[in-house]
Amino acid sequence: MPIKDQVKNFAKKLVEHHPDAATLRALVRARKTTELHFRDDGIVPNNPKFPVLLYRGAVNLKNRRFPPDVIMDTLFDTNGWGRSWRDTVYDFVHYHSQIHEVMGVARGAARLECGGIKGRILSVKAGDVLVLPAGTGHRLIESSRDFLVVGAYPQDGTYDECTDTRERPDAVKRIAKVRKPKTDPVAGPGGPLLKSWRTLPSRS
Repeated sequence: MPIKDQVKNFAKKLVEHHPDAATLRALVRARKTTELHFRDDGIVPNNPKFPVLLYRGAVNLKNRRFPPDVIMDTLFDTNGWGRSWRDTVYDFVHYHSQIHEVMGVARGAARLECGGIKGRILSVKAGDVLVLPAGTGHRLIESSRDFLVVGAYPQDGTYDECTDTRERPDAVKRIAKVRKPKTDPVAGPGGPLLKSWRTLPSRS
């Protein structure tokens, strides 16, 4: 999301009541992640090294003391993923060439396309978390009226938004330089992302 949306959300967070670390740990469910590898389709580069990670039902959002978007946002922030936003997902194909992105579903349900038009359509619902490595094409296909996502980014990297195929050659070079995050946005330093995102040979 644009910087203005991140600033708006930061202002909102200053006046919210947030769950503490112990409460967050109790709300995180140990789940095996699903790894999804997407090839460069000639339009969307996707990521040659790191797979998309899907955490099904990773966060219990039924705590009556805190709104679900506050729980998800605080969890990501605690684990070093900041610059957050709360909104829906764009309904056009786009990707980020200089930064990875996490999206946690706080409310509702949706169908999201990942990997570009030759990728996969994923059904997600409240409590699910999706980690998109730099270069991964994504867009909203359809959603419930109450669909709400919390998005965030690791400490390293610069937000950008790529939609034009003319940007592609330079974007591919930038994607290759984006480093592996230091922490998992859901489980922190010992989370599955760090094991899954090994340095692998580029996929042809």
